[in-house]
Amino acid sequence: MRPRGSAAELEARRRRAAEHFQERKPLREIASLFGVSLTSVKRWKRTWKAEGVEGLAAKPHPGPESKLSEKQRQALTKLLLQGPVAAGYRTDLWTCARVTEVVHQQFGVSYHPAHMGRVLHDLGFSPQKPRRVAREQDAEAVERWRRQDWPRIKKKPADAAPVLFLSMKPGFNSSR
Repeated sequence: MRPRGSAAELEARRRRAAEHFQERKPLREIASLFGVSLTSVKRWKRTWKAEGVEGLAAKPHPGPESKLSEKQRQALTKLLLQGPVAAGYRTDLWTCARVTEVVHQQFGVSYHPAHMGRVLHDLGFSPQKPRRVAREQDAEAVERWRRQDWPRIKKKPADAAPVLFLSMKPGFNSSR
């Protein structure tokens, strides 16, 4: 199980332990001082002896290597910028499923459509939701309604709200 704390906090803890290694404190004492297992302290000491304090630094976890090469990623970006119609789709809307198909056709690489969103994000794309507008909608009539009719029918706040005075019933104790 991963210990609690950020990578920087865990690294600081290992570095403080290294100071105790230099003072030749017993490993059991160091383990109880930091609340870790004796095995962890032994591992830290082995690393400290072999690599010095720098060996106790946090190491980034790069994750798995991308299925697409950098050249393929650049080509995919160009394809996406040309639009879905240029890729052979009827509508001008990219979906993760469509991009997955294009990647498989163009590069022979398979991704799950749910993962494609992460790939697109890494390429600098963000999800966009198309605005739904009725085909029959008259933009000029809508704008005219917003400018003229809406201000006329919109409720306006009252100039002065009436002030209510409440009195307590006899025998009511407000200190309860």
